Amino acid sequence: MPKILRIVNRFNLGGPVFNAAYLTKYLSPEYETLLVGGEKEPHEDSSTYVLDNLGVDYLVLPEMKRPVSLGDDYRAYKTICRIIREFRPDIIHTHASKAGLIGRLAAKKTGVPIVVHTYHGHVFHSYFGKLKTTIFTAFERYLATQTTKIIAISQQQKEEIAHYLKLEKQDSKIAVVQLGIDTDKFIPSRHWDEHRNLFRAQWKISQEAVAVGIIGRLVSIKNHTLFFDAFAEVLQHTTRKIVAVVVGDGDLRMALQQYAKHLGLTVSLPEMPVPNADIVFTSWIRQVETVYPALDIVALTSFNEGTPVSLIEAQVAEKLVVSTNVGGVRDVIPQKNQDKLLSPSGNVKEFAQNLRYWIEHDDERQTVVAENAPIIHQQFHYNRLVNDIKELYRDLLRR
Repeated sequence: MPKILRIVNRFNLGGPVFNAAYLTKYLSPEYETLLVGGEKEPHEDSSTYVLDNLGVDYLVLPEMKRPVSLGDDYRAYKTICRIIREFRPDIIHTHASKAGLIGRLAAKKTGVPIVVHTYHGHVFHSYFGKLKTTIFTAFERYLATQTTKIIAISQQQKEEIAHYLKLEKQDSKIAVVQLGIDTDKFIPSRHWDEHRNLFRAQWKISQEAVAVGIIGRLVSIKNHTLFFDAFAEVLQHTTRKIVAVVVGDGDLRMALQQYAKHLGLTVSLPEMPVPNADIVFTSWIRQVETVYPALDIVALTSFNEGTPVSLIEAQVAEKLVVSTNVGGVRDVIPQKNQDKLLSPSGNVKEFAQNLRYWIEHDDERQTVVAENAPIIHQQFHYNRLVNDIKELYRDLLRR
């Protein structure tokens, strides 16, 4: 039985861990997998409950942390080298940047025959300043030479990665394997009205309000200020009663709350819900499938994305999505009506226009989501992901 050492950045809530969890669970018994990753940061919610619910074993490496630290990173490298020597994997598969750096260097040191790396996002723009981005890009170009197969999670991302890594002439080096999640639990059910009523009652949101949610970490790359600016613009020009719901947490929570107040928006906080506020902050909600029934539209305003899980979940849940056109976003939204769903990154005016249009056109909104839901459900179910990776591994092992 081939052995896989699967390495993720850290066990926080996010697409990479869900991806790794389903692969670890459902590639068995054809493959034996050891899943390792770093600790979540203090402001993040843990994803280990997902692994526990799936019955997936995992190993937490406290020394592997998100910030760059020569001391911690070297200790993580030495630990992974030791794990490789003990586990003796046939394939190392790393997910995201920190895991990719440390894991691929350890694989080279220990002579692992097959090395696979998945880019869930990338750091080639919008994360760091020019100097740091240049350094990271140089590292990634070197690591690409030590990688048997690179996986992009969308066609758009593949093109970006090929450009930044100068791999345009090595097209076969990069494969596209889209994310896979448990889309089944986001299909509307008979419990949805109950979830909707409970959520809106808990957060003091009126039943008639059009609720626009944004789900994810409160960090700069997600560009929540654009969402707040656009929402404030729509609030001034629509006759509909609307509310913004911010699900997630992070370093910028306090700053974003102050920014919302600066825009003249009333704010409801997790520790003190305010009736009929303009913006509701909920912090993390683990059972996010109970959130979507209470929303009407789901937004995303990022500067850079791989494949945003929240947009996949939302569409399966028959909720319309309005987003900036970045990274792999276009690849998770069926072509029809893309011009009214996507806007250029950083463009508040166009984002606000799109948001207002869908807030004010209920019937058209329902038509679009009914068409999109079954397409997205099939395209991003974890069964498809597992089958794609099985075939990729088989091909690499045959070679």
